[in-house]
Amino acid sequence: MGPPRRHPATGGSRAITGVPAVREHPQRYALVNELHARPHLDLPGPARASFYALLRDENSRADHEHLVAYCRRHGLPQPAAEAKHHTARTDAVVLKWESHTEYTSYLFVREGAATPFTERVIDRVPADWWAATPGELLVAVHLEICGQERPEPDEDALADWFGRDTLCSANIYRGRGAVWTDFRVHADGAARILIRNVAMSPQQAGRAVQRLAELETYRALALLSLPLAQAASPRIRAVDLRLAALTNRLNEMSGLDDQRSALQELSMLSAEIEQLAAGTAYRFGATAAYHALVQERLEGVREPQLGSRPSIAEFVDRRLLPAIRTCNSVAVRGEGVARRLSRSLNLLRTQVDVAVEAQNRDLLASMNRRARLQLRLQETVEGLSIAAITYYVVGLVGYAAKAVHRFWPALSVPIAQAVAIPVVATCLWLALRRVRTGVSEHLD
Repeated sequence: MGPPRRHPATGGSRAITGVPAVREHPQRYALVNELHARPHLDLPGPARASFYALLRDENSRADHEHLVAYCRRHGLPQPAAEAKHHTARTDAVVLKWESHTEYTSYLFVREGAATPFTERVIDRVPADWWAATPGELLVAVHLEICGQERPEPDEDALADWFGRDTLCSANIYRGRGAVWTDFRVHADGAARILIRNVAMSPQQAGRAVQRLAELETYRALALLSLPLAQAASPRIRAVDLRLAALTNRLNEMSGLDDQRSALQELSMLSAEIEQLAAGTAYRFGATAAYHALVQERLEGVREPQLGSRPSIAEFVDRRLLPAIRTCNSVAVRGEGVARRLSRSLNLLRTQVDVAVEAQNRDLLASMNRRARLQLRLQETVEGLSIAAITYYVVGLVGYAAKAVHRFWPALSVPIAQAVAIPVVATCLWLALRRVRTGVSEHLD
């Protein structure tokens, strides 16, 4: 039966009994473990957190090496080489690190009660290590998790922490918790989120922190394509106008030179629109994916808002959807212009091909006419050629007859030449006729 097998998903031993040995897919356990990737932290009591998301090169491992340096510095277990998430616990903070496709996130958590937003967890992290963090900062959020022993904040306290203009709120977990935020970057360079734990379990509190941090991250990532869309929109409009003007001139073009010039201009417009598509397609596709993730994260905060303030879901939808629609509109317009360019190019290429074929046909007809003219010219001189060749051949016959006459006096040289004239002329005429017939059949 063999020894027990090590289960890669759990690290434990289990004996497989009664099951015949079969070949396993190499990704079997990796696919199972994907369901347990990036687990949230449990937060049993009041806590504060600092969350950061930094854009990075997809092929770079600098963030992993930076995390290894942090663990070595504090004498902590290091992450595996292929790890996509890792948790490092010190006496000062708990660091939860995650590596995603195009960004890396750092969540620093410190448990304990304190007046909201008077301390930053990031200040307890070695400044030199944090300053060397690879990537470009995209999202920074300070989160405060208050226990139920702290009363619900009043309007003055909320105004002091957030301001009054864009403050929104929501109930979560059917009233077991409440959230306030204003989606603004404050003087410390980070946004603020206040969570009041009324009756949430440690698991629910940890999931709330993770989902709210992800909501802010995916919202920012979804908006990365907006500057691209705003820059591409006038260029697409300019190409569209030039295409419309060129299409209107297609029916007025009569010469092949005009058609070739229009074909070159259409090719340049097509190259420009393809360049735009190549520069925006990836980002627009990522925006659609991140917007779907934002909608999923918003499902957890679509419960009735607190008081008369707008809910978080309502606020995000109202501010995010116009930007997403702008990106989608630019993408659709670009695809539409590309399709019209393709149709115009095909139409113009067809016209140019027809014109070139007609030109080639006329050229071939002209060559055929020239060949026939040459043949006719040859026919006009054919008689002279026959006479000249006959003259020379009969002369040779005369020389031959004179030589024979010495041995055969009865042979008359003039008679021999006279008899040779029609024979030679007839043979030459038949030979030239055969050549002429072959050339005529080849031309036809």
